[in-house]
Amino acid sequence: MKTFTYEKAATPEAAVKDIDTIGAKFIAGGTNLLDLMKLQVETPDKLVDISRLDLAKIEEREDGGLTIGALVPNSDLAADARVVEKYEVLSRALLAGASGQLRNKASTGGNLLQRTRCYYFYDTAAACNKREPGSGCSAIGGFNRILAVLGTSEHCIATHPSDMAVAMRALDATIVTLKADGDRRRISIHDFYRLPGDTPQIETVLEAGELITHIELPAPPKGKQAYRKVRDRASYAFALVSVAAIVDVQDGVIASASLAFGGLGPMPWRNPAVEAALVGKAPTDEAFEAAATALLADAKGYGSNDFKIPLARRTLIATLRTVTGA
Repeated sequence: MKTFTYEKAATPEAAVKDIDTIGAKFIAGGTNLLDLMKLQVETPDKLVDISRLDLAKIEEREDGGLTIGALVPNSDLAADARVVEKYEVLSRALLAGASGQLRNKASTGGNLLQRTRCYYFYDTAAACNKREPGSGCSAIGGFNRILAVLGTSEHCIATHPSDMAVAMRALDATIVTLKADGDRRRISIHDFYRLPGDTPQIETVLEAGELITHIELPAPPKGKQAYRKVRDRASYAFALVSVAAIVDVQDGVIASASLAFGGLGPMPWRNPAVEAALVGKAPTDEAFEAAATALLADAKGYGSNDFKIPLARRTLIATLRTVTGA
């Protein structure tokens, strides 16, 4: 591991001031960052420890929603009675996401910022545009079983690994940040992540030194919620395909639908065309097939991951049957 300096921040304002060099990183739980540092994938010159900041509360909002501190541990968020009762899809996604030990340590803000688990990103001897821009993408033409089939580019086909972020996108979360100049901003999760394009190393719209302080959830959505995750083994495995679904059926017709997907793209994936194919329709296999067709219209496999396309179709249809009672 490369030598680095270390500072403990006393306040969020102090934390963003302490990020005064290009090679500096915030650290909270460190469940992803420390692994990357050991492998020399991440080589920060400085770590600013934010783990002791007063950002570990879950508070009710006047609109009926919740404000979640960025340092709330994943285990606390999953077990919170308000989350279990009103945001079941989020609780289930968190429980599916990691072992109990990791959930106890991992923070909510850090979960949003996980780096891809692409094999070639972790292998410093392999070409990876995300790790070293301009070096190439070994995953294209390589072993890409767990990688993306939507939103890819000729420069990168990595997937985003978070389960929690998939549920957050289905719930229309908002990310609250503190910028290095002291200004605050609120970013819809729909605008937070970036497609790889020709700059796969830039994964979010966060500016240098910008700190996530809170995540806001709107009032609980109407309808039934479910999170389905398909993976290679029953525990501690990243999604091949996952679906976060919130569907409200009224008088035999789908009144509203919110669907987000993991394991398919470089970000938690959501496509309004999928939901449009369902709203106003009776919950039938015909409507579910139309939604799956809309989801996968632009899907592209790269060899080892071709199976994800039919798997995503089956997983979506099975999830829709569950949440609609069809």
